[in-house]
Amino acid sequence: MTMPALSIVLAGPRGFCAGVDRAILIVEKALEAHGAPVYVRHEIVHNRFVVESLEAKGAIFVEELDEVPADVPVVFSAHGVPKSVPEAAESRGLYYIDATCPLVSKVHVEAERHHSKGLQTFLIGHDNHPEVIGTMGQVPEGSMILVETVEDAETVTPINPDNVAFVTQTTLSVDDTAEIIAVLQRRFPSIASPRKEDICYATTNRQAAVKAIAEKCDVMVVIGAPNSSNSKRLVEVALKAGCPKSVLVQRASEIPWDALKDGSTLGITAGASAPEILVDEALDAAKSRFEVKIEEIKVADENVTFNLPRALSA
Repeated sequence: MTMPALSIVLAGPRGFCAGVDRAILIVEKALEAHGAPVYVRHEIVHNRFVVESLEAKGAIFVEELDEVPADVPVVFSAHGVPKSVPEAAESRGLYYIDATCPLVSKVHVEAERHHSKGLQTFLIGHDNHPEVIGTMGQVPEGSMILVETVEDAETVTPINPDNVAFVTQTTLSVDDTAEIIAVLQRRFPSIASPRKEDICYATTNRQAAVKAIAEKCDVMVVIGAPNSSNSKRLVEVALKAGCPKSVLVQRASEIPWDALKDGSTLGITAGASAPEILVDEALDAAKSRFEVKIEEIKVADENVTFNLPRALSA
């Protein structure tokens, strides 16, 4: 029996970014250096497959430091933490390793710089996301205001409109963030901006890749976690760019295969914390159901790498 035809368009770049690679390697190196268990505060990256793989090697994931025993290392996740977390670790004498993505650390430094100049800072981001919690925790309470939407940007009221700055979460929609920034710059002409855009290269590239293929696709699948900001933004970008159906899935079994008919085109991408093995799984699942033709459309080459913390790079 002849299988129905399916064209698959792979977005490139997709999947792991340099910050995620580095964070996972930090946990693996800590396990090599210190033996199991190594504790990790919060999911090291937002992906269950990755977390479970590290758990199998001896990592233990907890939400708060008070769950960490006194005599084992603890790793802070790639999303960054408020200043109060390393302070609490030091007060307990815990040995900690910070796996914060260097591009998130850059935003932390900007926030501190703005505060040192007496500027009240708008943080463009999503409430309760770990990265936002970490960034707001770099400065005293009240010196940073969260702005989530264009509507927020239109109504936000700083203490002194002439004394403001903005920073952004690194995993936002490029287009949505540009709209919010435009409103803030119109309302506050003297607003201080980041020296270099805060949305990271990986987020920007993955969104550009989705835009490049969305119109060709009947269905777009974004492989990623439901709590992954950059993955959820890819779903939104695909819909806005012209794909009629765009869905976030964690594994191949969640792909809406029934929505694909003979001659359909399926777009596949993966969020920055999703490993390529999950893309391979999706391709294998497609080949078991369809006669598949695969094309990759690449909008950028990525060769970014980040150094490991000194304690693990010897």
